[in-house]
Amino acid sequence: MGRVFLEHPGGARIFACNHCDTPLTNKKELVSTRFTGSTGRAFLFRKVVNITFSEVQDRMMLTGQHFVRDVFCKKCSQKLGWFYEFATEEDQRYKEGNVILEKALINDYNGIESRDPSPTPPQNHQHHHMIDF
Repeated sequence: MGRVFLEHPGGARIFACNHCDTPLTNKKELVSTRFTGSTGRAFLFRKVVNITFSEVQDRMMLTGQHFVRDVFCKKCSQKLGWFYEFATEEDQRYKEGNVILEKALINDYNGIESRDPSPTPPQNHQHHHMIDF
């Protein structure tokens, strides 16, 4: 099949596939936690990486008719949620272009905090080592 190239979303809080731990998105991309998927609670994100998409499907959901694509982990093919292609109801259009990830199918963990350069040096003198992956 060849090598699968993955992106890393960066950020202080990372969301990843719970099956293979592939990074998917970060907390800065989180729009809402007030969604429900087939497995229960689900989150709406602006940008998600390392996913593949199904063909467009016309689905009647609790909030009306939507045209969606199921989304799968690029590495392990686990179904993770869906992508909103088009919403027929005007008040649902904010979902378009966003991705639902089901909470039961993802993990979250601490990422790397990005810090602004400080004019004053840190007070503790611990050594930090780079880790090569």
